[in-house]
Amino acid sequence: MIESVILFLIYLCLIVAAFWLILWVLGQLGVPIPAQVVKIGWVIVALVCILILYKLLLAPLIGGHLVLK
Repeated sequence: MIESVILFLIYLCLIVAAFWLILWVLGQLGVPIPAQVVKIGWVIVALVCILILYKLLLAPLIGGHLVLK
């Protein structure tokens, strides 16, 4: 279990670093990126990380299905 959490943290760092690198490169190339687009991008990154965390921790506990009560 602890290995999975460490692997998740590594994936989290890689996802965030990749998105930041994309923003940095586009900024260095002079591509204007509106602030709202950057915010939406970070929200998408956060949602992807939450999805990975869900699949890592909760899916094995409840049989891989989302249970709503």
